[in-house]
Amino acid sequence: MEVEIQVPDEVPVMTLPELAFFPQALLPLRIFEPRYRQMLQDVLEGNRLFAVACLDSDAAAVDPEREPPHRVACIGLIRACQGNDDGTSNLLLQGLCRVSIEAIVGEEPYRRIRVKALSSEPGAEPGENARLRTELTRLIKLKLKLSPGGIEGMGELLRSVEDPEIFSDIAAFNLCQSAPVKQRLLETLDVNRRLVLLLQVLRTEIDAALLNLKLQGGLPDDHISQN
Repeated sequence: MEVEIQVPDEVPVMTLPELAFFPQALLPLRIFEPRYRQMLQDVLEGNRLFAVACLDSDAAAVDPEREPPHRVACIGLIRACQGNDDGTSNLLLQGLCRVSIEAIVGEEPYRRIRVKALSSEPGAEPGENARLRTELTRLIKLKLKLSPGGIEGMGELLRSVEDPEIFSDIAAFNLCQSAPVKQRLLETLDVNRRLVLLLQVLRTEIDAALLNLKLQGGLPDDHISQN
């Protein structure tokens, strides 16, 4: 999995607010800033790889001009790219592997970072991680039932993913609502701990959804004020 990927020592990076990107995830992006247009052109002429890092909002509050990233990011591969008449582009990025940001090596014409690939450890026996994956599948089904309108087919997709590590990353990226929680999951290299944390997050979100339904009293959303 992650350890099998040949990661360059340096890659371009997009530092984006409220976005933690994961291995195996698919991320649609619209490229419109001049610096990222140049980055995309260079990357497409090369290995089609760049990283996505989540903006560290706490550090950015102190020094917003620096756009400080969290230490752990994810490298992605451009799977598809379509240029538009106005010079913007739409692309689909597939997450490949976690990396730690060792240094920012340049800012012009776009940010480049020195990285080190990070590999996950099982953290528990295969049977235990498989058990947690099964429990997560059950909770995800319930969450999707309580919160309709999510990504179509996500439940079916996750049921087909047997590897607990891949399962946890796809589920975290697509189903977790909190960017800080996603970043914490991204930084958790112990797969067992990642699964346990994801279980805790889903249980909290399900409890909140159930409470909301109870308070709503069976009324549709647009009539909740009548409750």
